[in-house]
Amino acid sequence: MTAHPISETVASLMPRAKAELAELVAFQSVADPAQFPKSECEAAANWVADALRAEDFQDVTLLDTPDGTQSVYGFLPGPAGAPTVLLYAHYDVQPPLDESAWLSPPFELTERDGRWFGRGAADCKGGFIMHLLALRALKANGGVPVSVKVIAEGSEEQGTGGLERYAEAHPDLLAADTIVIGDTGNFRVGLPTVTATLRGMTMLRVTLDTLEGNLHSGQFGGAAPDALAAMIHLLASLRAEDGTTTVDGLVTDADWEGLQYPDAEFRTDAKVLDGVELIGTGTVADRIWARPAVTVIGIDCPPVVGATPSLQATARAQVSLRVPPGQDAAEATQLLTAHLKAHAPWGARVAVEQVGQGQPFRADISSPAYTSMAQAMETAYPGEKMQSSGMGGSIPLCNTLATLYPEAEILLIGLSEPEAQIHAVNESVSPEELERLSVAEALFLRNYAESKGA
Repeated sequence: MTAHPISETVASLMPRAKAELAELVAFQSVADPAQFPKSECEAAANWVADALRAEDFQDVTLLDTPDGTQSVYGFLPGPAGAPTVLLYAHYDVQPPLDESAWLSPPFELTERDGRWFGRGAADCKGGFIMHLLALRALKANGGVPVSVKVIAEGSEEQGTGGLERYAEAHPDLLAADTIVIGDTGNFRVGLPTVTATLRGMTMLRVTLDTLEGNLHSGQFGGAAPDALAAMIHLLASLRAEDGTTTVDGLVTDADWEGLQYPDAEFRTDAKVLDGVELIGTGTVADRIWARPAVTVIGIDCPPVVGATPSLQATARAQVSLRVPPGQDAAEATQLLTAHLKAHAPWGARVAVEQVGQGQPFRADISSPAYTSMAQAMETAYPGEKMQSSGMGGSIPLCNTLATLYPEAEILLIGLSEPEAQIHAVNESVSPEELERLSVAEALFLRNYAESKGA
């Protein structure tokens, strides 16, 4: 069978795509100045802006958002009367965690075992490169048939809401007929997938104080209340014996209808150690797509090396709660806050600070744009039909866009399949997936324009 001209063009552009992704991955663009210099994010934003200008985008602007970060915007006008499509990605990344656990430097794109490794390679710097590839392929094959807006967010991983607040204050800026969020992923490598739902999230920091200062554990231990022990007790109250999330008043028994995730496949994808049980009840899909999940993502306590025999006067933890569609993130925040205050033991003084929040999202996969995407994916992935799945992660901007532009169709695709290990050490992207999804996006834009009579 003769290859599609779009496919041939994207294949020829892959060496350039790899070089560009290597440049973009090299920026240590963690949007937290306490961990990495702000200049790294600014440099990455300027790289993205320059890339858009090189593709003839107009009105390329670095938007100063209320959380102190920058999102990059550009507009590429299409033929008269053509629909407008907004393409989204983010250039900020998660911190690399334990750099010594990486098999290659986290901010140096490295090819190994047929994959490209580096922080942000899949989530979501690769998503921006995907958009560039799709547009370049169209330009080389008759032109881009729609008007295109691109927005590259600068603080998605921090959940601080800068772009959401900016979009609300400038509602015309991101208006579009259809929105493609390039920040999710296929259910498995080679299986084209659109994401139907996203869990929302809330992020809280809880501080416990029990003493005016640290005490000698031998002299006072056994009667003086230890803040770290109180924190351990409090955090344990967030889960039942089987690991099910147990926040007072939060619904935890919803079911997922649709594509299922076999236990054995999930264990392999999650790299669960032999003999270690999965937590929670219901199907895996229920647990990761339809139900809330609490995670302690950080805790302040003395390290083992250099520890002294002391009772801790203060302890602090950061708690993330994933909120499934059908539940309100603001209400979940209130319930989690009330739970933390109610379950602190021994009268410990409790302070709770909210540091992030985003609503869950559910897409309408019966909309016309999904028909255009299904056709595109069948061409890009010969022999495969488009599937729909949930995603346990959060993209807070989705609900903001859905609220601002209720008539717009929102599609979620991306490079973050299980082998990508996003947010973990040794994150990577499959170049084959980058290539095929770029083809799919290009064909989608062409199909969508034709469906609109453009």
